Amino acid sequence: MALTPLYSHGISCGFPSPADDFKEAALSLDDHLITRPSATYFVRADGDSMVNAGIHDGDLLIVDRSLTPVHGDVVVVALDGQLTCKILDRRRGRLLPANSNYPAIPIWEGQELIVEGVVKASVRCHRAC
Repeated sequence: MALTPLYSHGISCGFPSPADDFKEAALSLDDHLITRPSATYFVRADGDSMVNAGIHDGDLLIVDRSLTPVHGDVVVVALDGQLTCKILDRRRGRLLPANSNYPAIPIWEGQELIVEGVVKASVRCHRAC
């Protein structure tokens, strides 16, 4: 993958500020977003149940299978064979949406829950990709 310039100065998303013309380094998104390539996969978000976690319909999710999921992680799971992306609530044994229009999903004893990976990042296009 080609390296793209990374500027040392952040860009204002409020009022404009003078630009810093100095490049800090070159950046490969693979190096920045993918720690363990052999354990990483991509999947597109489908729906709006995770919008308040910053995950929107059509976003590209970067999922790492090698991470041990902890309470509060955004995870991709197979619950009784159905894939979903939700917030892991280990304390109360459930999966949480990040949109109040959707209910929490309880995890009942006897259900098959397979964590397919932890969502490390998401990528959103602001113009057709």
